Amino acid sequence: MQPTAERLSVMLGLVATMLLTVPRYLAEGHDTRLSLIVMAIVVLAAVSIVHWRMLSEREVSRLKPLLRRLLLALLAGGGVMALWHLVTTTGEAWPRIVSHGAAAGLLLHVIAMRWKPVPDVR
Repeated sequence: MQPTAERLSVMLGLVATMLLTVPRYLAEGHDTRLSLIVMAIVVLAAVSIVHWRMLSEREVSRLKPLLRRLLLALLAGGGVMALWHLVTTTGEAWPRIVSHGAAAGLLLHVIAMRWKPVPDVR
C-alpha cells in the first residue's frame, strides 16, 4: 500500500484534533486521559513523519491543497460548534467547544475529500 497525500492529511488532522483536546483535559482534570492522548499524539506524529518521507513527489504536490482544505475544515468545524453551543447551551467552556469543533472539522475534511478529490498538480 503506497502512502498518499490524503492519508497524511487525515493523520495530520488527527494530530491537530488531539492537540486541540489537550486544553479540555487540562481544564477538566482528566490526567489519565491526558497522558494517553499525549502518547497517542507522539506515536501518530512519528508515523506521520515516516509517511511524509515515503511520499512520492506527485503526492507531495497534492498535499498543499489538502492541507489548505484541512485548515478551512477545522475553522469551519470550530465555527459551527461555536454557533451550536451558543444556541443550545449556557456558558459552555471554550476548551470543549474547541475540541468538538476540531472533531467536526476533521469529519468535514474527510467527507470533502471523498466528495471532491484533489486533482493531480504537476
